[in-house]
Amino acid sequence: MHKSTPSDFSGGSSSGSDVTSNNDINHLNLMFSSLPQSRTPGQRTNLPTERETSSIPRGDSGLWEYPSPQQMYNAMRRKGYDDTPEDAVESMVAVHNFLNEGAWGEIVVWERRFGGGVLNALLDAREADEAAERAGEREREGFPRLVRFQGKSREMTPKARMFQVLGRVYPEKFGGPPPFDRHDWYVLRQGGREVRYVIDYYSAPPEPTGEPVFYLDVRPAIDRPSAILERAMVWGGDLWERASGADVRRAAAEKAKRDSS
Repeated sequence: MHKSTPSDFSGGSSSGSDVTSNNDINHLNLMFSSLPQSRTPGQRTNLPTERETSSIPRGDSGLWEYPSPQQMYNAMRRKGYDDTPEDAVESMVAVHNFLNEGAWGEIVVWERRFGGGVLNALLDAREADEAAERAGEREREGFPRLVRFQGKSREMTPKARMFQVLGRVYPEKFGGPPPFDRHDWYVLRQGGREVRYVIDYYSAPPEPTGEPVFYLDVRPAIDRPSAILERAMVWGGDLWERASGADVRRAAAEKAKRDSS
């Protein structure tokens, strides 16, 4: 990043081992603290230097910012990716930003349910209106917030590793490529508690039109007892929905609503 401040957001495919040997490190994200907006020697294409502001609240105040295409290109060249196509950098930045916005959206869903603690989430299961109001209050006060993050593309999560093993045994059900990236995001909850989320990034076969397809597996890291309960409650709820047919009924109701409009 071009400044050593928490306003710099780069969620690229770098792992901590890629950069920690450098002294010039922003420890909020283990990325370069200083990435200029100037052209790299030998660069033939003019790349934009404008930066997009994300929707993701920072740990202190304000919002995180994404790197410009020029900064992204400089970072990749600095890390040794000298064959990066210059004409593809803007698309890479767009995908990078889109994936990070999607990851944050998934985290917000988890935090709306569990940001007030597992006990409150258990009580909220019977008080949907009150739960929504409490979640809305937390968001009005600016929570959750992203404090820092790390790219760990060389460290496969236990869940991803397990699915790779299952894919060799049951390829029809679990087969597929491993995640192409992993991030750990550290999120601040109301009350000052910091929790860690793990994100696996997967690619899927492209659309018939050629557009790339990605999907994310976002969940709380199991480094605290309450995270186990959070994941069990979500998994159990999803299982019950499928077993009871609630997901089918919801899809039918949504289709009927669309057909009538």
